[in-house]
Amino acid sequence: MVIEVNGLDELKAAAQKIIDFAGEEKIWVLNGSMGAGKTTLSKAICAELGVMDTVQSPTFSIVNEYLTWNDEVIYHFDFYRLEHPEEALAIGVEEYFDSENLCLIEWPQKIGNLLPEKHLAVDIKDLGDKLRELTLTHHGER
Repeated sequence: MVIEVNGLDELKAAAQKIIDFAGEEKIWVLNGSMGAGKTTLSKAICAELGVMDTVQSPTFSIVNEYLTWNDEVIYHFDFYRLEHPEEALAIGVEEYFDSENLCLIEWPQKIGNLLPEKHLAVDIKDLGDKLRELTLTHHGER
């Protein structure tokens, strides 16, 4: 599925389309270059899912935990600063992935083969002038 987003005012609708497309998938990877809008998209997704907390990039903490109005937990990862996948193991990333809670993952390539085979990929392409193309793909068994 491909979604075009032309500016922040279209982000809410795009986030809802991603949620609908994801179905029961709990591991979502957000791929894109620096500044493509991974964290901005994460904020929109969390808003649509009813997160009560302020959503911000977990660049320095690696993972943030958010609570929704429905008492559901969402984990938001930013692996940009990792030097080695073993650093993700040190924070217990496998337990987060196995938790059955939604995991939003920025910079998934930094954790190598620790990423579960079954996941939703959201590829963000910056087309310039506030235009983004989001390509959604289910990976692994469904």
